[in-house]
Amino acid sequence: MIEKYPKQVKIVYKNFPIQSHKHSEPAAKAALAAQKQGKFWPFHDLLYAHYKDLSDKKMRDIASQLKLDMVRFEKDRKNPAIVGKVRADIRDGNRAGVRGVPTVFINGRRLRKRSLEGFSEMIERELQKAGNSSPQKIKPK
Repeated sequence: MIEKYPKQVKIVYKNFPIQSHKHSEPAAKAALAAQKQGKFWPFHDLLYAHYKDLSDKKMRDIASQLKLDMVRFEKDRKNPAIVGKVRADIRDGNRAGVRGVPTVFINGRRLRKRSLEGFSEMIERELQKAGNSSPQKIKPK
């Protein structure tokens, strides 16, 4: 969607660790610690790839695999600012009615049709409401 709507779409990622997975909150903190070293998305993707066997050891293995500074990573995972960010994201999710992950919102509305077509349709509707041109109508400079 970013490629199709480079000037109209911005992704805002919020953490919402699910209570049924005991490692989800530590994983959220670990991903934010990886972000401090510029590796949030690779770390995030590997967490999801290993969600069934996730453990503190697995998170350290992922950090090592991504060649993170391990001393900094371990320190950042416990950083009160990171802990506070995860807690704030959880509060935001609860207020928005999030019950599971992933949940996608476009301009504050929950996306129900979670396919590329569904994303595109909803983005187009929101752009039309805002009076913005569709990317197909934008003329190159």
